[in-house]
Amino acid sequence: MSLRGGFEQQAHCQLFRFTGQLDAYSDKQFGEFIASHRSAGQPLVVDLSHIDFIDSSGLGALVQLAKQCTADDQPFVVAGNPRVVQTVKLVRLEEFLHLQPDLKSALAHIAS
Repeated sequence: MSLRGGFEQQAHCQLFRFTGQLDAYSDKQFGEFIASHRSAGQPLVVDLSHIDFIDSSGLGALVQLAKQCTADDQPFVVAGNPRVVQTVKLVRLEEFLHLQPDLKSALAHIAS
């Protein structure tokens, strides 16, 4: 299964939604999709709650995005599902990625 992305401009954030697999075959697609829609300033929410699989390449893509947002002083948060949360916690990146367990929590976190 490939990665599919969607973008939605909301009143208080830029929302990126992904489904499928975030892995070595799709990490470049992930980065390019976000780069093509992302604008500076407004907070960014990456919804991975419908991701079926994430590997080290996918985690690397998230780390690169986090570094870009930090360098641009752009707030960001990642929403996961139990599988994504477990993988991110395994490598102890939950704080660095501002990981939230679901989209509702992520939107509440970014709005506060």
